[in-house]
Amino acid sequence: MQRIPVGRSGGTPGNRPPVLLQHGILMDGITWLLLPPEQSLAFVLSDNGYDVWIANSRGTKYSKGHKSLSPKDPAYWDWSWDELVAYDLPATFQYIYDQTGQKLHYVGHSQGTLIALAALSKDQLLNMLRSAALLCPIAYMGQMTSPLAKNAADNFIAEAVYWLGLSEFDPRGDAVVNLLKDICSKPGIDCTNLLTSFTGQNCCLNSSIVNIFLDHEPQPSATKNMVHLAQMIRQGTIKMYDYIDEVENMKHYGQATPPAYNMTSIPNDFPVFLSYGGEDALSDVNDVKLLLGSLKDHDGDKLVVQYRYDYAHADYVMAENAKQDVYDPLIAFFRLQ
Repeated sequence: MQRIPVGRSGGTPGNRPPVLLQHGILMDGITWLLLPPEQSLAFVLSDNGYDVWIANSRGTKYSKGHKSLSPKDPAYWDWSWDELVAYDLPATFQYIYDQTGQKLHYVGHSQGTLIALAALSKDQLLNMLRSAALLCPIAYMGQMTSPLAKNAADNFIAEAVYWLGLSEFDPRGDAVVNLLKDICSKPGIDCTNLLTSFTGQNCCLNSSIVNIFLDHEPQPSATKNMVHLAQMIRQGTIKMYDYIDEVENMKHYGQATPPAYNMTSIPNDFPVFLSYGGEDALSDVNDVKLLLGSLKDHDGDKLVVQYRYDYAHADYVMAENAKQDVYDPLIAFFRLQ
């Protein structure tokens, strides 16, 4: 985890409201620092008087440590986003809360929204959380349009034994490169622009920002995590990891099928800012509408929904106009909480 305790104008560390930034899948904390300082969300928040904390999910460049395991050990990668919900996110919140003595604001992008929604549905974190801003919210994934992600999800079921033999999902490794080659050779799949094929048609990226992105990303994840996401895509549900075998599910959950995360259990009076894009191929508009349907009883003054018709998945962290279009309204929302 990294911290920006004060902005460029200075100020006193420690008495500013803390904000935790949580990146998405195959990314790391650099997500929030890709744009110039006056446009990157981490710096914009800091310059607006917030104490900024940047999380890095396990297995990524700045978060590879472990008490007893190394990334070469299969057990190191034996996790999915369920473990991020159950262990990593609460531990991160607790650390920041203990350091600052204040409740946190939270910003998640992509998988960073998924783990927050899942935690909130379990009544976790609420005693340490002031509000949450969810960019490209992921809860349901059954209607996503990304040809790359949909084909990868099909591959994960067809090659389950092969993939589970590879515990680390390294986007730069031979196995994943070969998977991409296989997907890109299929009729109707255009991989001339991999980013677009994965995220949708982003409106507002410039080439220099994309080059900075490619210098740092993508980052590894656990193959088990990717299989879990693939299950969500195929089934259109938000459940815990399915071991497929009923005996294994019984061992882990005490029931034959994995438990669901119930989005209607999110407290109606909890402040949520939710922004989604019309061109997003991962956080599809129809899937977001399913989530909003689950939140239909939310207090009207506690749920702010923003729709950016021209935004896709990467625009939310790399668009030249993201500060004006998304970050400024997000900060205005935080100030009301």
